[in-house]
Amino acid sequence: MTEKELIILVDDNPANLRTGINVLSDKYTVATAPSAAKLFNILETDKPALILMDIDMPEMNGYEAIKILKSNQKTKTIPVIFLTGKTETDDELEGLSLGAIDYITKPFQPVLLLKRIEVHLLVEKQRRIMEKQTEELRNYSNNLELMVFDKIENVIELQNALLKTMAEMVEYRDNNTGGHIERTQKGVEILLKEILKRHLYSEETASWNVNLLLQSCQLHDVGKISISDNILRKPEKLNEAEFNEMKQHTIFGEQLIEKIEAMTKKNDFLKYAKIFAGSHHERWDGTGYHRGLKGNEIPLLGRIMAIVDVYDALVSTRPYKPAYTHEEAVSIISECSGTFFDPTLIEVFLGTAHQFKN
Repeated sequence: MTEKELIILVDDNPANLRTGINVLSDKYTVATAPSAAKLFNILETDKPALILMDIDMPEMNGYEAIKILKSNQKTKTIPVIFLTGKTETDDELEGLSLGAIDYITKPFQPVLLLKRIEVHLLVEKQRRIMEKQTEELRNYSNNLELMVFDKIENVIELQNALLKTMAEMVEYRDNNTGGHIERTQKGVEILLKEILKRHLYSEETASWNVNLLLQSCQLHDVGKISISDNILRKPEKLNEAEFNEMKQHTIFGEQLIEKIEAMTKKNDFLKYAKIFAGSHHERWDGTGYHRGLKGNEIPLLGRIMAIVDVYDALVSTRPYKPAYTHEEAVSIISECSGTFFDPTLIEVFLGTAHQFKN
C-alpha cells in the first residue's frame, strides 16, 4: 500500500483545522498546527509534501512565516498554499511574490482544494524526478545516448501530464468553457500550418518549434487559476469591476510561468507559454489588455491566439448569451479586421475557417 503524503495545515482557528482534516485525510496524512511556531516545531522532525497556511494569525502571520521557510535551505522547496479570507488582488500578489504557489480564499470548495493540491504535488514530483535524472546523467557515461533518449521521453510524459492536469483544473473552475483548451489548440494548429504554408512572417516563424507551440498554447488561460471563484463561476455577465479583475488573468499567467522559469534553464516551451498567456487579449488597435500593445508590437503568437480564442467564445453557449453559428462568428471576426485583429491573419483565418466548423 502506498504511504500517504504528509500535508501540514496551519490555522489558529480549530474549526478550520477540523474542516481541513475532514477534507484531506482520505488522501493524505494531515498534521495540524495552530500557529507558525508549532509549524516550525513539526518541521524539525518531519518534512511535508505541502503546507496549507492561513495568513491572519497572531504572533506570526503567514507572510512572516513563509519568509522564514524560504530562507532556510531545508524548507525552501516545500510548496506553500495560502488559505485566507482575504480577497484583494494586492494581498494575493504579495503572497505569490513571497514564494507561495497558490492562494485560495475561504470558505473553499473541497473538490477544488483537492484538485489544486494534486496539481501542485505533480509539479513538485516533476521537479524531484528531473533533479534525480540530472544527477544520474552526471554520474553515468555508459550508454549515454540511450539514457538521454529515455530521460527526455520521461520528461515529455511528465510535462504532458502536468499540462493536461493544469488545463483540466482551469476548465473545472471555469465551468462555462468546457473543451475550450482542446478547441483552441486545434484552431492554433490550423492557423500555424497555413501561416507556414504561405511563408508569412517568415523571419518570426523560422525558429519556431511547432510541436512545443501546440503544447504550450494549452496554458494561455492558466492565469485563471488565480481568479476568484465568485467571478469565474458567475452565471451572469460580469460587471465592470469584476471584468477588471478577470483581466488580471493575463498578468497572473505570466507570473506563474515566470516562477517556473526561475527554477529551470532556458526553455522555449515556457517562453512560448508566457507569450500566449500574456498577450492573447491584446488588440490590433491597441485597446486590448494588459499592456495595450498595438499592431506588430503584439507578439505573433498572441495575435494568432486572439483570433482562435474569440472564435471559440462566439460559438460557445454562455449563461448570458446563446452560441453564434459558425457563419455568424466568422462574419463578426472578419468585421474586426484591422481593429481587434491582424488583417494578414484574418485573411489566413478566412481561408481556413471551414476547418474550424465542428
